[in-house]
Amino acid sequence: MSSPTSGGGGDNIGSSADVRILTSGKRRIPAHSCVLAAASPVLKSLLEKAETRSDGGVITISILGVPHEAVNAFLRFLSSPTRFGMTEPEGEAAAAAEMAEHAVHLLVLSHVYQVGWLKRACERALASRLAAEGVVDVLVLARRCDAAWLHLRCMKLIAEDFAAVERTEAWRFLQEHDPYLELDILQSLQDAHSRQKRRRRKREEQRLYTELSEAMECLQHIFSEGCAAGKCPNSATCRGLQQLIHHLAICDRKKKQHFCRRCKRLWQLLRLHASICLQPEPCHVPLCSQFKQKMEQQRNGTEEEDEKWRLLAKKVASARVISCLVKRKRQEGFQEQEEPWLKHKALE
Repeated sequence: MSSPTSGGGGDNIGSSADVRILTSGKRRIPAHSCVLAAASPVLKSLLEKAETRSDGGVITISILGVPHEAVNAFLRFLSSPTRFGMTEPEGEAAAAAEMAEHAVHLLVLSHVYQVGWLKRACERALASRLAAEGVVDVLVLARRCDAAWLHLRCMKLIAEDFAAVERTEAWRFLQEHDPYLELDILQSLQDAHSRQKRRRRKREEQRLYTELSEAMECLQHIFSEGCAAGKCPNSATCRGLQQLIHHLAICDRKKKQHFCRRCKRLWQLLRLHASICLQPEPCHVPLCSQFKQKMEQQRNGTEEEDEKWRLLAKKVASARVISCLVKRKRQEGFQEQEEPWLKHKALE
């Protein structure tokens, strides 16, 4: 690959290059101050401070601690970010290969010299090759370089295959030399697991509230309109409720000390309906007025109110409102899709 500036990568500085980059092994790379200043605010500040100490019109900036080839690639990327320093048709593939080879050092350089676009490209390159064997090293690098996106990808891989990560040499080294980081990683995994459990539990609860809301609609539908075969929007729910109603009619409760499980379920559904019913009297659903009267007594303080039941009724009512809004949005969307078609047919 060609040098980022004219004059090659040796000591001979091109006629237009006004900056000398000193790398490991006392090797020097020519560069242009305008390119460096435009690409990096840190390099711009260094150039402004070095103007008074220039030697023969050439400014020297030291970039040490990384291989000479990595610095050379870094300068190439800065000189042409859109093409990664390449102009040939095969340049993108060659630049990607160079990025893969020097991604670690390029991430450090882009972080130190505040080159945001290159830092993000390095994060993507490192994330694409993440494996259990080296994820701990990449995680440590991401923390030191403040690479939040790469850090999250590392933590995700560790959480998915923690058993394999525990067997790596990097994890054992971390346990021996940086127990605080190990504790931080384990705590992060525990927090992520807890958040996942809370989200799963919340989704299950929301699904239950939605199913109960549909059951309330079906109850109203069954006792007010009757459930005609083939015309019910929730046929499975209506069929299950009708089976409970039929069972209540034939259940021999006199021989039992209390309601059976199926009778009790229907009784709870009727009570829940009364808790959220907004229909004026008389409501067609059985026992609705009786349950409403009992709830009125609880509000007046003559009977103790069931706080858990009140919260359940509130959640189901909220799910019912959300379900109605979603259905209305869908209907509006269908109407918007149909209107252009109807106009087109009218014009024909």
